[in-house]
Amino acid sequence: MNSPEGGGTAATGTGLIGSLQSLAGTVVIAVFVITFIVQAFQIPSESMENTLLVGDYLLVNKLCYGGRGLGDHLMPYQKIARGDIVVFHYPVDPHQHFVKRVIGIPGDRLRLVNKQVWINGTPLREPYVRFLEPPNNMFRDNFPRLDSIPAIGLEGKWWLEMKKLVEDGQLIVPEGHYFVMGDNRDDSQDSRYWGFVPRENIIGRPLLIYWSVQNWDSEHSTSASFGSKLYHFAYAMTHIFQITRWHRTLRLVN
Repeated sequence: MNSPEGGGTAATGTGLIGSLQSLAGTVVIAVFVITFIVQAFQIPSESMENTLLVGDYLLVNKLCYGGRGLGDHLMPYQKIARGDIVVFHYPVDPHQHFVKRVIGIPGDRLRLVNKQVWINGTPLREPYVRFLEPPNNMFRDNFPRLDSIPAIGLEGKWWLEMKKLVEDGQLIVPEGHYFVMGDNRDDSQDSRYWGFVPRENIIGRPLLIYWSVQNWDSEHSTSASFGSKLYHFAYAMTHIFQITRWHRTLRLVN
């Protein structure tokens, strides 16, 4: 006859194995979701203001445009469209992630005149754009200008490539590439300065601002030391209700 103690040990062991299996399953699902479905992303600069602000934390939908494989013909994936906000690997340094808005799609003929974007001879309506300065930068505001080179920010490789793609004062977007710009048009390092985004570099489309925090670092940061970072973390945890932008948290991105 089995003793009561023995039965209890078996039950405890079975429960532990079940818990470990459940934990492993949760980890596998989480890894799958992070790898294939969504990815967290933090807005690091002002280039997309006022659509996206520094301190916005996004969930990026990595499935919306498909995986560029055979399954894309079977699933109802979206095509990358003009006006979409996309997260992508920065072509100059693929380890960096950028977020911009698609302005030109393959086959488009694009130009800017006094900051107004023209696509295929038609002015583009852009209610999301923010302007800070009057038109005074010939390269930035009247693009493409082959007779005007900005003092800083222009990639040399792009300058040479761009010359081959300009026809009648318009930049022709090649197949499999996209021209992107920031909504904060006067303060954005974008396709005007470093070129097109290849299709394979595009990760997905921002879906949701799951948290937004106002800029408090400048008031509470004096160095990048470990002690300073620890202080920042403690401050954020104890002032989370004060630093959170509640009106932006859980907002859909469009």
